[in-house]
Amino acid sequence: MSAVTHDLPRAAVNAKLIALISSGAVGLGILLSGFVISEPAPYEIYMAGLIAIWALFGLRISRAAAPLLVLLVTMNIGGMIAMTQMSDLANTPLYLAVSLFLAFSAVFFASVTATQPSLYRLIFIAYVISAVMTSLLGIAGYFHAFPGAEMFTKYDRAAGAFQDPNVFGPFLVLPGIYLLYLLLTGPVSRMPLLAVPLLIITSGIFFSFSRGAWGMFAVSAVLLTGCLFLQSNSGMFRLRVVVMTIAALSLLTIAMIVILQLPGVAEMFSNRAHLEQSYDTARLGRFARYAIGFQMAMEHPFGIGPLVFGTIFGEDTHDIWLKMLMDYGWLGFVSFLTLVIWTIGAGFRILLRDRPWQPYLLCAYVAFIGNIGLGTFIDIDHWRHVYLLLGLVWGAIALEHRHQRQLRMAMPDSTAIASTRARKAPNFG
Repeated sequence: MSAVTHDLPRAAVNAKLIALISSGAVGLGILLSGFVISEPAPYEIYMAGLIAIWALFGLRISRAAAPLLVLLVTMNIGGMIAMTQMSDLANTPLYLAVSLFLAFSAVFFASVTATQPSLYRLIFIAYVISAVMTSLLGIAGYFHAFPGAEMFTKYDRAAGAFQDPNVFGPFLVLPGIYLLYLLLTGPVSRMPLLAVPLLIITSGIFFSFSRGAWGMFAVSAVLLTGCLFLQSNSGMFRLRVVVMTIAALSLLTIAMIVILQLPGVAEMFSNRAHLEQSYDTARLGRFARYAIGFQMAMEHPFGIGPLVFGTIFGEDTHDIWLKMLMDYGWLGFVSFLTLVIWTIGAGFRILLRDRPWQPYLLCAYVAFIGNIGLGTFIDIDHWRHVYLLLGLVWGAIALEHRHQRQLRMAMPDSTAIASTRARKAPNFG
């Protein structure tokens, strides 16, 4: 008896210790995702090791999340087939290795959140911290706050600890949406605490001068507000959402007016605010390359090889659908298209169900929609946060599948109990 008494607390302590270490390891990975100045970034190296260790000690992939793994692997097989069409491989094997790693990172996040739903909160908190830190670097760089701060800018735009402001801005959308969710649904006393990091992140999005990031944040915020409005039957909550939205828009307008008074900001904003830039509509600009690329896809069903399009035309595809056709062939294109449709459909079906993980699913889902929409104008196949979003949505899909299975398993017991009670009930007939 004494041995059992001593063993149980030790086992419980060990289990708690393992849970803390594993949670901390995942949180550290998310923190590193905001710092990608060079490649391979610390995020890749760290996460590759973490995924390998986790796989050795029992990474469980839910059957409900299996389509995510199959479709991402099939997409990358398409890339490998496309590679055979190249005369000079150059850095293509490394490129596809990164693609495959990112695919496994999506499966990893789906698996760990499906196994430990409590990781959702940790992931989002770590993401907010990472976003605030990299936003501050980008803002400091834009305003030359200290010597050497310009390393956190590119093309006179805030880039944070990223190589490209067009990736930096979209990276900030999910944490911004999550803070907006907390602001709309949380207690009034917490609003000042949430407003400060939200202001920092939205400033980072603004000073990235990424039209895509601006549009993504606006669309995601509208979708979030609409979902919250539809989800609740409470008139008071709906009124609060409306009031808070009006207040947020008013504050944003005031902040914009103030920011536009800063030297150089108004001119840059005016230049970037145009829907079409010269490099879009030039003779071989982005839009012209779309038409040429889709024509080439009909002639090359296996693709032309990763990154080859850019060597031919001097610019990359700047369109995820054309990117898939050129770099991953028709096999990769169909796999990615199927994955996107499946993710949107399966996520939408469970989007408004009252579950502990529903707030995280909602934020990740609207941000994913925004990223896919932006993918029509830019390549997103190597954006780390897109694969994180995929993992978060599919983790919730797997959780809902398990929840429904448990309900079905409990139903026969309930039926049996009801039947027994009916048999025992007195018959007054």
